[in-house]
Amino acid sequence: MRAHTAIYTDNTSDKEVFAKKLLRGAAPQELSFLHEGTGAYFSNSSLAVFLETEARYDLSGLNLKGRTLRSLSSGERKKALLEHLLAKQPDFLILDNLFDNLDSTSREALKDVLETRSGNLLLVQFLSRSEDLLECIKNRAFLSGDLLLGFPDYTPEVVQIKGERFTGALPPPPDTSPTLPEVLIDFRKVDMNYGPTPILSQIDWKIEKGDFWELRGPNGSGKTSLITMIIGDNPKAYGQELYLFGNRKGSGESVWDIKAKIGYFTPALTDRFRGNHTAEAMLISGLLDSVGLYVKPTDQQRTLALSWLALLDLSHLAKIQFRNLSEGHQRLLMCARAMIKHPPVLILDEPTAGLDEASAGLLISLVQKMAAESRTAILFVSHRNEPGLQAPKVMELLPGKTGSRGVIHTSLSP
Repeated sequence: MRAHTAIYTDNTSDKEVFAKKLLRGAAPQELSFLHEGTGAYFSNSSLAVFLETEARYDLSGLNLKGRTLRSLSSGERKKALLEHLLAKQPDFLILDNLFDNLDSTSREALKDVLETRSGNLLLVQFLSRSEDLLECIKNRAFLSGDLLLGFPDYTPEVVQIKGERFTGALPPPPDTSPTLPEVLIDFRKVDMNYGPTPILSQIDWKIEKGDFWELRGPNGSGKTSLITMIIGDNPKAYGQELYLFGNRKGSGESVWDIKAKIGYFTPALTDRFRGNHTAEAMLISGLLDSVGLYVKPTDQQRTLALSWLALLDLSHLAKIQFRNLSEGHQRLLMCARAMIKHPPVLILDEPTAGLDEASAGLLISLVQKMAAESRTAILFVSHRNEPGLQAPKVMELLPGKTGSRGVIHTSLSP
């Protein structure tokens, strides 16, 4: 039946392989109607190609009206990619987790564009969250590996997100934590502009030992700018009254001094770990701040890594290559890797993006456990209201003409 099709995925689904089949005219019998035309592929991996091209040649190949792709918010980048693909007038468009990393306004804007074009453009939507289903979709199926199942009336199971999912205590830090002040991060009336464009306005924000914060705000509100000021990658932090671990930014500490005190994970980091490293080695590399493991680990390091694998119920995967693990298992390991030293500050930037409900719920349970059983200050960033996430403190960025201002919300629940 020739109609728009939703293909539900989980972390066993081989979307890239299946998408390539569709694009080269090798679709399964159920989708044979796609053989009649040409297709285009909208995905984060497609966007990454344009970002890499821009980094190498200063031009992305997208029509950005004088701006750079890197300067755009996630929503603006996705809109630019969608406009580029639609300009090619494909017969069908594959949409891979279209709404990841987008706020509600950006999601609705993309929905409107696609609903408008759906009369003369076939849509194939890969989705891991049921809430993302486009209204115009008629056919539904599930992708197991690269095999299509349940077409055309597949109904996804309703996932019940439970509370505590991990038993046993959180593994201890490998050594004694450095002596640091109670206030780890201190923004005092911090402003930021990119050229004539104001981004942040008069941000006051203190992050103390053991805090658990959620950072919220629409696309383009300055969340990434705040994070890069903390981890030392943003030169705009210099000259501001910003204190990191007791020292004013620019007072002599190096970027590496700062990074040594911060655990950081965003899904894009996973792409850097494509070597022949086992799950155990990946965890140990977090102790050494290396991309992979290239030295012989000590017995103490191996014992600690195995303790984390046991907590995650992944001991049976210790010797499996990281790149061969499911995406859900990779995310759990990368979060544990960022936490293995119990850093003073742990930043988790959209860690559940692209995960199905079950895998996202498992990761949220791990984050809750790390917050409850450590003195690490955790900063969690997401555009979704993740079930089970209970950060008692929220920094919300509200855009305005002079830049985003920060509004702090607190609750009594842990």
